[in-house]
Amino acid sequence: MKFPDYAGAALADDIVKNVDNIRQPSFLAPQQSENEQPQALICFSHLRWNFVYQRPQHLMTRASQNYRVYYIEEPIWGNELRVSVCQQSENLNIVVPHLPHGISHERFIQYQRQLVDELIEREKITDYVAWYYTPMALLFTDHLKPALTVYDCMDELSAFWGAPRELINKEKELMAQAAVMFTGGYSLYEAKRDRHKSVFAFPSSIDYDHFAAARAKLPDPDDQRTINQPRIGFSGVIDERFDRELIAEVARRRPDWQFVMVGPEVKIDPASLPQEPNVHYLGMKDYKQLPAYFSNWDVAILPFALNESTRFISPTKTPEYLSAGLPVVSTPIRDVIRTYGAPDFVQIADSADAFEQAIERVLSYQHTTNWEAIDSLLAENSWDCTWAEMNKHLMAHIRIAFEQ
Repeated sequence: MKFPDYAGAALADDIVKNVDNIRQPSFLAPQQSENEQPQALICFSHLRWNFVYQRPQHLMTRASQNYRVYYIEEPIWGNELRVSVCQQSENLNIVVPHLPHGISHERFIQYQRQLVDELIEREKITDYVAWYYTPMALLFTDHLKPALTVYDCMDELSAFWGAPRELINKEKELMAQAAVMFTGGYSLYEAKRDRHKSVFAFPSSIDYDHFAAARAKLPDPDDQRTINQPRIGFSGVIDERFDRELIAEVARRRPDWQFVMVGPEVKIDPASLPQEPNVHYLGMKDYKQLPAYFSNWDVAILPFALNESTRFISPTKTPEYLSAGLPVVSTPIRDVIRTYGAPDFVQIADSADAFEQAIERVLSYQHTTNWEAIDSLLAENSWDCTWAEMNKHLMAHIRIAFEQ
């Protein structure tokens, strides 16, 4: 996960305004009639749309069936001040601010605020939902008056490397302003539930049909075709959460196993990653390509280190691997154990010895997986259902606002 440039800025206190939670009439928030749904949803994210396809992309794509969605990414540095809007689909727009090099922190916030206002005016956005993935976006949006503010807390960002000092305080402000809050897992929900009056857990969901295609033998991608088997695969961001020592140790012990790593390397020195000849780094792949890679693996793994950055995670890859029909071995991540480990859908291993033994069991068919029960669980946790339930909460809070 990559933090935007603004996330690490040491901004002066006098440019951080208090959050005003009172709706006031203005060109940014006109009055709407009862039972009228906001026409638009403006999403403020620390992740680029064309980065790893994950929770924000799944939800905002589905939100575009109900709203005109504007997904505002982190800024790009250049030679001019402008905002680019790329129409991803009929109601889904990806918005990228462009800022000139060499500006002060004050200008940095001022320009982003200006660009957001110009976008709202140019696109004729009236009533809208403000949806936040990063509390740091409050630095340039605390003046907005949306019909509803939503905080979708997908990770404990303050635990990530490079997290800004202001993040914890900005999250407090955002939680005070948000009418409804969602969390990306149950552990995160437990950590936040006493800090907000209307918080709901929505852990990682699944686009089942997309990944279930891997259960039929798909053509092996070119860059994977020459790798021997058995293949033990990982798909995801390779960052401080990735247990480099674990993979290095198991790879050394089992040179006959091939470890295939699919995903971008972020915030770590690539030279610090395991360099054994049976560990293969294939880089980031398009979401559409992933089933073909999964289809040609023997085992999928979740080799997460146990540290502050993984304490609250609910890995999206768990249901994706299972939908692809892959046996899964994971380190003891709380949300993985709670949902998939307790019913024995995923093998949990807390050491290199245990990890090696768990992979050996599934490779030698010494463990029987209850795929019927797994598919039943997966069917209940689609992204379509998740978005439908989230939108019900939005509509309920909007009705409450108009009754007050």
